[in-house]
Amino acid sequence: MSVPEFDIVVIGGGPAGHKAAVQAGKAGRSVLLIDKQKLLGGECVHRGTIPSKTLHDAASGYLHLKRHSASLFDVEIQSGLRVAALMERLDSVRHSQAAVMSDQLERNGIERWRGRARFVTDHELIVEGPGRSERRIRGENILVATGSRPRVPDNVPIDHEHILDSDSLLSLIYLPASLTVLGGGVIACEYATIFAALGVEVTMIDRGERPLAFMDEELVEHFLAEFSTLGGKFLPSCDLDRVEYGEDSIVRTVLTSGETIESEKLLCALGRVTCARELDIEKAGVELDGRGIIQVDERYRSSVPHIYAAGDAIGAPALAASAMEQGRIAIRDVLGLEARGNLDSLPIGIYTIPEMASVGLTEAAATEEHGAVLVGRAPFIELARSQISSDTTGILKMVASADGSKILGVHIVGHAAVELIHLAQMAMIASASPETFVENTFNFPTMAEAYRVAALQIKQASPKASRSSD
Repeated sequence: MSVPEFDIVVIGGGPAGHKAAVQAGKAGRSVLLIDKQKLLGGECVHRGTIPSKTLHDAASGYLHLKRHSASLFDVEIQSGLRVAALMERLDSVRHSQAAVMSDQLERNGIERWRGRARFVTDHELIVEGPGRSERRIRGENILVATGSRPRVPDNVPIDHEHILDSDSLLSLIYLPASLTVLGGGVIACEYATIFAALGVEVTMIDRGERPLAFMDEELVEHFLAEFSTLGGKFLPSCDLDRVEYGEDSIVRTVLTSGETIESEKLLCALGRVTCARELDIEKAGVELDGRGIIQVDERYRSSVPHIYAAGDAIGAPALAASAMEQGRIAIRDVLGLEARGNLDSLPIGIYTIPEMASVGLTEAAATEEHGAVLVGRAPFIELARSQISSDTTGILKMVASADGSKILGVHIVGHAAVELIHLAQMAMIASASPETFVENTFNFPTMAEAYRVAALQIKQASPKASRSSD
């Protein structure tokens, strides 16, 4: 029996795999996409980005309504609220996203098999489908985009009922009265603020001095202040000894200092691990690091030149947006096309409450790289649109070169931050100066006016402005 052959085999139906398959299909190549899920979308659609952002939308909407309508009527979370009630649109969103992605595969002539793939050689795989059926295939080129799963430390006994990971958290039936969150990364901070906004008593614990250490320090300070306002508590520089669930239905988090934190539920958000080892990928000769991450070059080729990898399988930044771009660039390389990508200008969007977003260098990184910088700040409380919306918490921070001619980075915390950041992204790609925001008119009232406020500060502080005032 002959083995089916494909020009390109893509393993994984999440953002990276789907984008790569579509790119290859548009070029007229024979493409097979293998995915173990019934519906396309991977962790992003089914357990990660889409579900968490749906819950974020409900929580931020509740908080906005509460603040905006305080003088009109009382807005409170009902006791014993089912989590599912806050995410009633989730199934609709999931199925809609999966349907759109499936339609794109079909339109581009891409074959899809449901099953689990494992390598036999560097070109051949076995796909185990429903009912343990097996099919052997050959791929001239192969892209691994198998995503990741929550990391489970030995001293955290995940039971998915009382002690949860980020996958099982959304299966909660009722909002807990209290929640301990282990970790200070994106997932930990997003869920910590979402549940705090919904009235849950949240304690976030991390080994670091501050959460989100890769973000601009000033933004994180604003974030922590707002988290405290929501009733949340952050415990920094703490090492975990163990987690226990007692017969009294209390989860106890014991720190090496001897301190114990009690809560009704616990979320373990201490990172994620790749799924690459599940592919028997060593049989293909692909090199992994100690964490199971596939090592790739700038074109996303592994140590085996015809095997590529993208998304969480290659580690940070592990964002849906970056994964899509990585998958696209990898397939363009397979096709012999110019594989230009601009991941240096990739924005970061964090769906905390309030939202956080960033593009370019932080103030600390810019100072280290350039020696001196200018910084302009636009507190949201000064914006008419913020006052109208009752969302005055936040700031837009613009970092520029010492002469004020170049934007080095923009960092935002507050309402609509993940949308506002794209204006900075486009400005930096176009090499626009801060003065561009001063010399052009914005609609009034809008949040985007913050760019003009921050740019004016930079202009006033620039050497050129100082000379003209003499």
